[in-house]
Amino acid sequence: MMSTTILDFPPSTAVAKVVRMTVGERIQERIDAIGISQAAIAREIGVSPQAVSKMVRGDTHQPQRLYQLARALKTTPEYLLGETDDPLPPLGEKQLAWRGPPSELPDGTVMIPQLDIGYSMGGGTVFEEYAQTALIPFPREWLRPLIGGTFGDLFVARGEGDSMMPTILDSDVVIIDTAQKTIVKQDRLWCLNYGELGMIKRVRMQPDGGALIISDNPAVENFTAYDGEVQAIGRVIWIGRRV
Repeated sequence: MMSTTILDFPPSTAVAKVVRMTVGERIQERIDAIGISQAAIAREIGVSPQAVSKMVRGDTHQPQRLYQLARALKTTPEYLLGETDDPLPPLGEKQLAWRGPPSELPDGTVMIPQLDIGYSMGGGTVFEEYAQTALIPFPREWLRPLIGGTFGDLFVARGEGDSMMPTILDSDVVIIDTAQKTIVKQDRLWCLNYGELGMIKRVRMQPDGGALIISDNPAVENFTAYDGEVQAIGRVIWIGRRV
C-alpha cells in the first residue's frame, strides 16, 4: 500500500504527492511512535543493535525475525512491509497470523514456522535475513511444557556443521524458543548471535562474567565471550533428524 501526503501549499494550489515508505522508514516510525530505543528493540528480538540499525537504514531487504520485530513495535509484519497503512494489529484470527502461525488448531496441533536460517555449529553463519519456508505441525499438549512463553515465540531451523556432534548432526532440525533468552542454567543448548554470526552451542557462565561457548565435539575448541559479545536468540528445546 502507499500513503498520501498533502504538501503545505495554499489551499487553492494544494496537490497530493504519493510517498512510498521503505521498510526501514516504517520501522523507525514505529520506534518513534512508541518511544523505544533501537538497543531495546535489539534486546527484545535477540539481535545486535547493529542489526537493528541496518534494518532502519534499509541495508536488509527482509528484516530478520519479522514477526518478533512487529510485535516489539506493536504493529504487524504487513505494516512494516508496506502491505497496509494501518499500524495497529488486527483482531481475532488475523491477530494470531501476525504474531505467528495459528497456535491452537481444532485437532490439538500447533503449527510452528520453519525459517530458512542455518545455525552454524562450527565457526558461525551470517543470518541477517530469513524467509519462512514451511509450517511444521507439533502436538500442542506435548509442546506446552517445554516452552517459556507462547507458541508464537517458537520457530524451527536447521543446524549446519559438526561441532555439536553427536548431540546435533549436520542438517538436523531444532525448535528454538525465543521467550527464553536469559541464560540461568549451565550447559543448556542455546541459539546465539555472536557479532553478525549465528550458532548453536552450549553456554557456561564464568565467575569473571564471561560466557564459555562450548562445542560438544571435542575436536572443536571452546572460547569465552565477554561484555555482551554474545546475545541469546533463544533456547533449543527440541532436536529432530531424519533416519
